[in-house]
Amino acid sequence: MEGTPSRLVVMGRVLGPFGVRGWVKIHPYTEHPAGLTQYAQWWLRTPKGWQAFSPAETEQHGQHLVARLQGLSDRDEASGFTGVDIAVDREVLPETDSGEYYKDDLVGLKVVNLAGENLGRVVEVFENGAHDILRVVDAGVERLLPFIGNVVEKVRSEEHTSELQSRGLI
Repeated sequence: MEGTPSRLVVMGRVLGPFGVRGWVKIHPYTEHPAGLTQYAQWWLRTPKGWQAFSPAETEQHGQHLVARLQGLSDRDEASGFTGVDIAVDREVLPETDSGEYYKDDLVGLKVVNLAGENLGRVVEVFENGAHDILRVVDAGVERLLPFIGNVVEKVRSEEHTSELQSRGLI
C-alpha cells in the first residue's frame, strides 16, 4: 500500500469485534498492555495490504485492549479485522536500553555458537507461553532456540557485525 512505512513492527493482533459499535478486542505484544495506546497511528495488515488507522478510543481490559478505530462504525466492519496484525512504524518507537530488543530487530541476525560455528539466521521470533523462541534457519536446517540467558549468551548488533551467540545447547 502506498505510504506504508518501510519498517513496521508488529505490536499486537486483533482478536475480534467487541460490542456493536465498531470496537475491536486486541491482544497486545507490548510489555504493558496499554503500551500500544501511546501511538497515534496503527497499521493493520489486511488482505489488501497494510492500512493505517488511528485509534479514536482505547480501554484496557485485563491483559487485552479494546479500541474503536476511526472509520469503523459497526460490528460487521470490525469483525472483518479478526486475526489481523497491528503494527507501528519503527521510526516512532523509543530507543531500547542496553540488553533490550524489539523482536523484529533480532530477525536477520546471524547465530553462532561459542565454538564460532554458524547456526544460521533468525527468521522469526515467536512466543511459546514461557518465553520467546528464535526460529533459526541455515541451508534448510531449522533450529528452535529459546531466547533465554542459558541459551543465548549475547546479542551484538553493530554496523559491521550483527549476531547472536548461542551456548550451542542445540
